[in-house]
Amino acid sequence: MIQKAEYLDSVGHTLGAEAVETVLTQSERAIARVRWLVWKLAIATLILMAIGSATRVMNAGLACPDWPLCYGTLFPGQQMNLQVFLEWFHRLDAALIGAFTLVLVGMSVWQRKLLPRWVPWASSLALGLVLFQGILGGLTVTEMLRFDIVTAHLGTALLFFSALLVMGILLLPYQATGTVGRLPWISLTAAILVYLQSLSGGLVGSRWALHQCLGISKLCTVMNAHLVGIVPASLSVIVLAVLAWRTPALHSALRTLTNLAFGFLLLQVALGFATFRLHLQVEILTVSHQMIGACLFAALLCFTVFGLRDRHQTRTWTSDRTITLQSSQS
Repeated sequence: MIQKAEYLDSVGHTLGAEAVETVLTQSERAIARVRWLVWKLAIATLILMAIGSATRVMNAGLACPDWPLCYGTLFPGQQMNLQVFLEWFHRLDAALIGAFTLVLVGMSVWQRKLLPRWVPWASSLALGLVLFQGILGGLTVTEMLRFDIVTAHLGTALLFFSALLVMGILLLPYQATGTVGRLPWISLTAAILVYLQSLSGGLVGSRWALHQCLGISKLCTVMNAHLVGIVPASLSVIVLAVLAWRTPALHSALRTLTNLAFGFLLLQVALGFATFRLHLQVEILTVSHQMIGACLFAALLCFTVFGLRDRHQTRTWTSDRTITLQSSQS
């Protein structure tokens, strides 16, 4: 409502009230359409990462020996089995996400006058990330699942996921409470640590470090680095949760994200322990471990963006009130 009032004040002297209201309604509809597509892409990306994880743990990464086709065709019906289906469907889902990201860029550019100025730029960044992700996806096949490329493939997927989450949160309405303090910086630190821990886990999986460490005592450094990384990532989430629970008048969205992050952390630790004890032999546990990690990262990132918006709105209000008081006193 405040943004709407400011907009009315800025253009009201050139347009009639009805014209301004019409422009605002069109803008709200344009933002709603873009926001809807962004969140659908974010959900599809989370599903894509789950399929990618299943493809890796099922040893299906090279089930389609060529790229971008699979056995030289769009649909390898004759060669179809579970492994081929996983790899083929993973590519299909990735292609659809790429296509709809291109649609997102088109919508953002076409309706740029009705959208915040940053939306076309953020959409273009997302498109760049998904194109780079596609290149890495091709290299994982042509380079025979080279571990560094596989890890970079996961890292870029998480960055693309992050870009969508940030866009989606920024396009949501939000009313600041002015109570977040330094919580956004703590959540940002936790998100970065969880992101790095996810990359570490991807490296463990792509190099089969757990099997090699327990079996022939090789790559134990890679395995141990992932285990040690649990401590700072977990502590940062716990600190955030405790401080958020102790913060009065915290926005309900931030409280919900705090509870989600803490719940995801507990579940992630439990899944990680079970995965380690079972030596990655239960595929559903391994896939769930990676997905809950992505959900934990998403909750922390959303908390960070909401929190920074809260701080920005609070500073803006304080500045405006100071100017108003100074004007009234003069």
